[in-house]
Amino acid sequence: MLYSKIEGQGQPLLILHGYLGMSDNWKTLAGQYVNAGYQVHALDLRNHGRSFHSDEFTYEAMVQDVYDYCLEHNLTNIDLIGHSMGGKVGMFFAMTHPEMLQKLVVADIAPKYYAPHHQDIMAALKAVDFSKKPSRTEVDHIMEPFVPDFGTRQFLMKNLYWKEPDQLAFRFNYPVFEKVIDNIGQELPPASVFEKPTLFLRGSNSNYIKDSDYGNIKKHFPDSAIEVISNAGHWLHAENPKEFFDKTIAFLK
Repeated sequence: MLYSKIEGQGQPLLILHGYLGMSDNWKTLAGQYVNAGYQVHALDLRNHGRSFHSDEFTYEAMVQDVYDYCLEHNLTNIDLIGHSMGGKVGMFFAMTHPEMLQKLVVADIAPKYYAPHHQDIMAALKAVDFSKKPSRTEVDHIMEPFVPDFGTRQFLMKNLYWKEPDQLAFRFNYPVFEKVIDNIGQELPPASVFEKPTLFLRGSNSNYIKDSDYGNIKKHFPDSAIEVISNAGHWLHAENPKEFFDKTIAFLK
């Protein structure tokens, strides 16, 4: 079963993080949704955070995990927010189990195919040799030549934990990611349609959703709106959390 942090009472709201992320990334926003009257379930998807590791890493498997989680917790008529890879999981879930979903929020990802584009990050992670027992500061220095952006490195370093008293490790399952990186970019099946209300949010400084994607989004999600989060890139919920919260809560309510 997936690890989750459950807070609050009311309408169930599932939050699905992006690739290499985890539920902790949503801590502050989760609290705001709780205050707005939601029971928030912030999940760690398989091979991420505190959830189990598996050699199988596909959207089909992740959708089944979320479905099993909902059954285990007796959740029906849920709302769902998914960022990046989590947004893709949300889209696939909507197509497979529309009866369980009321509203869907997809953050900075389109239904299209994405070619592998995390090569710099994967190279940075591969460069870290934990057998040499590096400190957190040393891990940061090792990754810096591959990932010069401080914010991205901080995001990755949130995954560090003490596996043993003197031994750091990453929580995510890097060996499997390296093998199946192509799976992350999968597109939705061409004929799939979700008829219920859906909100797509794109970062003003991000190129994950382009104007040319709008037709494809409307084809799969006819009852959808597309809005822009200002002064934000791909991590729009972290870069402009106020606008992200305001736009999502206006849609969900």
